[in-house]
Amino acid sequence: MNKVVLFLLAIVASLTVEAQINTPAPSPAAKLMQTVGLTEVTIDYSRPSMRGRKVYGNLVPFDKLWRTGANAYTKVSFDTDVTIGGKEVKAGTYSIFSKPGASNWEVYIYTDIVGGGTPSNWEESKIAAQITTPVYNIEMPVETFTITIDDVTSTGANIGIIWENTYVAIPFSVPTDATVMSNIDKALNGPSAEDYYAAAVYYSSEGKDINKAKEWMDKAISMTEKPAFWQLRQQSLILAKAGDKKGAIAAAKKSLEGATAAGNNDYIKMNNDSIKEWSSK
Repeated sequence: MNKVVLFLLAIVASLTVEAQINTPAPSPAAKLMQTVGLTEVTIDYSRPSMRGRKVYGNLVPFDKLWRTGANAYTKVSFDTDVTIGGKEVKAGTYSIFSKPGASNWEVYIYTDIVGGGTPSNWEESKIAAQITTPVYNIEMPVETFTITIDDVTSTGANIGIIWENTYVAIPFSVPTDATVMSNIDKALNGPSAEDYYAAAVYYSSEGKDINKAKEWMDKAISMTEKPAFWQLRQQSLILAKAGDKKGAIAAAKKSLEGATAAGNNDYIKMNNDSIKEWSSK
């Protein structure tokens, strides 16, 4: 019996040693990052090679759904909203599926991002965008499946798919102009109410110039059509620190009114406690 146990342990030990040997992946992983305008684009995919095989129409059948790569789903991430095939795609991570054809490809930007192969249950509702894109033949064969980001401008680019003698492009546009114009308007029109509010709260909480905090908070409240009870609460605290007890009580009463309407018991108690404290001094 002891010999059998020792024999089994020897087999396990040998398997453990073998499992520690690293070998190249048949379809190695790759990661591509590119800034397009003001949008960061990242693509994660695996790269199979031809290895003497005919790819399109054989290894990758025509007119059948393909994961557009190997191993796990090919994923593309955008850190802003983009437009693909005339449809807005929200910032986030998506998978890329395709149906290669002899003259055109159907490409799908899909919301499921975890898995390998093709989804067992393809759902049309999960297609964030789709586009039909023409096939371009290239003379020099490309051995390894390659994804690129080509023709980069400030307003868009193409996700290029290259393999064998085929190139297809998936054009997308980015909201660079809208973002820049918004930044210009913000810079030229000065700080927003939110900017003044954040600066005032920071100055107050960090023990900096309380008069400057009061000035900024007054601007924030005056620029806000209907200040929230938590904003009025911060205003009352800053006014109290600045020595304006009357103003602090008035702001706390407004905050109390809003908190009562919202049913926020924490703010109701804090405001009542502060009003009582400041009224007694």
